[in-house]
Amino acid sequence: MVVALAAVLLLFRVPLLVALAVAVVVVMPLSLVLFKGLRHRVAVGVEERTRHRRARRDELRAQLRGERDEEPANRAAEQHATSEERS
Repeated sequence: MVVALAAVLLLFRVPLLVALAVAVVVVMPLSLVLFKGLRHRVAVGVEERTRHRRARRDELRAQLRGERDEEPANRAAEQHATSEERS
């Protein structure tokens, strides 16, 4: 987007550095609006992954303390591996 806007500005005989600076300043807030859906999907994915890693870490810590048997952790690892294969 920056390159496209800079190219348009260059057609109007704007100096290259000025065209690039203006393009960056204009495209930054514009990208927040245009890519809102993508940013939301990425944030949801990161949150889901963080939740999964936190649960796995808590399960492993509980196993190390001897509070839980290994079976639930093995199931969780198998489920995670299966979900990654589907992705």
